[in-house]
Amino acid sequence: MKRELIVQRTPKSPVAEVFRTLRTNIQFMNSKKNMQTLLVTSTMPGEGKSWVAANLAITFAQAGKKVLIIDADMRKGRQHVMFSVENKVGLSNFLSGIDEMGRNENLDIIKYVKPTEIQNLFLIPAGNVPPNPSELLASETTINMIENLKEKFDFIIFDGTPALLVTDALIVARLVDSTVIVTEHNTTKKENLEKVKKDIENVGGKIAGIILNKIPINAKKYMETYYYSNSSNVPVAVKKNTQVREKRENINNQKANYVFENNNNISSERTQEIIDELNKYLKK
Repeated sequence: MKRELIVQRTPKSPVAEVFRTLRTNIQFMNSKKNMQTLLVTSTMPGEGKSWVAANLAITFAQAGKKVLIIDADMRKGRQHVMFSVENKVGLSNFLSGIDEMGRNENLDIIKYVKPTEIQNLFLIPAGNVPPNPSELLASETTINMIENLKEKFDFIIFDGTPALLVTDALIVARLVDSTVIVTEHNTTKKENLEKVKKDIENVGGKIAGIILNKIPINAKKYMETYYYSNSSNVPVAVKKNTQVREKRENINNQKANYVFENNNNISSERTQEIIDELNKYLKK
């Protein structure tokens, strides 16, 4: 099991609680809309979208849902690495109609659904790098594929491309029920975030929320603000340490992530300030 799949490796850790909280928020936000498909994107590479998509998918699978994660980043997909699944063929092969032998065929998308080590969780890897990913995603084949898969899976998560660089994620955003944008603390520019938000909305996509990633936190603050709760009233701003171990470690210089939705039930004053600032910005 890869280190990145922290929810599966250490399900009782604070990190796993982060993603269970995010899962709960998504479920509550869409309880009357029957959301079944979600896109995870970012503004630029390196902000952690693939890591978020993978661990969020695991939490839905752990809740008893039959979950499919689709690596829609056909340019530089990573899901097959995290889940240790072969990437000889995948999404690009299905959309292009070219199988692993280079033959043109009418392919069945289920052929490319791969089981993972995690119960209830399946993966469609990105496949071979095509010369025209955007055109493939914009085809009617993609629409039919999504409708077909929705009949077979309870929840589908798309790991998209960074939305500021290429149009792939925007194409997917208009086909799915909702989108979350992963950003990086002190790295993502506000104007870039604003542009991605507007671009998604302009194509008819809906935004469920934003994930602010990689916020530094010292060891004392880390211990003070982490806690467990069996109540449904859990905080929606929580932190993930990228180097958490099951044994004791020095965490003074480690990074943490804040995951949040548009909700004011926050335990940390500093986190509330961050959320208020971003929410005001996004509502301009």
